[in-house]
Amino acid sequence: MNFKLFSAALATTALIAIAPAAAEGVKIGILNDQSGVYADYGGKGSVEAAKMAVEDFGGEVLGGKVEIVSADHQNKPDTAVTIARKWFDVDGVDMITELTTSSVALAVQDLAKEKKKIDIVVGAATSRITGDACQPYGFHWAFDTRALAVGTGGALVKAGGDTWFFLTADYAFGYSLEKDTSEIVQANGGKVLGSVRHPLNSSDFSSFLLQAQASKAKVVGLANAGLDTANAIKQAAEFGIVQGGQKMAGLLMTLAEVHGLGLKAAQGLVLTEAYYWDRDDKSREFAERYFKRTNRMPSMIQAGTYSATLSYLKAVKAAGSKDTDAVAKKLKELPVDDAFAKGNVQANGRFVHDMYLFEVKKPEESKKPWDYYKQLAVVPGDQAFPTAKDSGCPLTK
Repeated sequence: MNFKLFSAALATTALIAIAPAAAEGVKIGILNDQSGVYADYGGKGSVEAAKMAVEDFGGEVLGGKVEIVSADHQNKPDTAVTIARKWFDVDGVDMITELTTSSVALAVQDLAKEKKKIDIVVGAATSRITGDACQPYGFHWAFDTRALAVGTGGALVKAGGDTWFFLTADYAFGYSLEKDTSEIVQANGGKVLGSVRHPLNSSDFSSFLLQAQASKAKVVGLANAGLDTANAIKQAAEFGIVQGGQKMAGLLMTLAEVHGLGLKAAQGLVLTEAYYWDRDDKSREFAERYFKRTNRMPSMIQAGTYSATLSYLKAVKAAGSKDTDAVAKKLKELPVDDAFAKGNVQANGRFVHDMYLFEVKKPEESKKPWDYYKQLAVVPGDQAFPTAKDSGCPLTK
């Protein structure tokens, strides 16, 4: 036997045994629409917001670097699942967030459950995510269809808008938003006179708007988002719907759509958001840093992605591990207080925080660039979102 070689092998084995654990770090995936109807709503701006969160956190966790990867799911659930599966199985992605489009979010959440990975939905709205479709590692961050319904639907009925007609996007998000708003309208003594469904990414809303006009409903509820909402509002102006006495309600509108429309077209719209850049010192400080990087003010989706990314990193640090159960537990234990919102995460994964009812300013009321909203009301988090027990989530039964 070659004793020199044997001794060297023993020494190498001993060194391996006493070596510290390898630095881990984490990899976070931003999966959203970067080229379609929701590109301004979240898009590449959400990727930039996530990078800001990583930088603000310090860039490292568990002794290793934090890496952001991103992809465009093109609003197709099958495309999203293919990307997410590769990220989880091959690329070592630990958490996926943003997930604009409800059908995409629900599909990726199912995969995350199967793979025992965390997903934090920011840009999709359906309340099913933390309701009947909840799962132990799934979280919902910025808003949902129920919170939007409580804010905009409840306020408009109380202000006299007691008859409604819906223009609804023909997929999971639209159905959920129409259903939740209808329930709030009816609970407040209002009536739903009808609805019509339109395909995602519609260019011509004329036939749908004519039906809304013929209904004589006091409020035309737009249960859609992104460019669909913007196009419907532009074409409604051509039909004289608002001039005829009906009110347009953007049930899911963000600063991005208002900016795209301009105040002349958007003035008077009532909407509900979780974040507005000019609401307080924290929101302004974040927004000004974001503006320097993107030349735009952040929407609630982009600010929400910042918050979701930062909260995940804090949970990993607190857990001292990337173990999914341990991190999910910390996400539900740690309070959230950042530039986006302040609140807590329920057992069903729902981040509960205040929502805000805004009215879009008239052009002459705007005093500076991006000065678009006046705040009408605060909707407390415990009114905007149901309790975990009342959410329909089977985990909380």
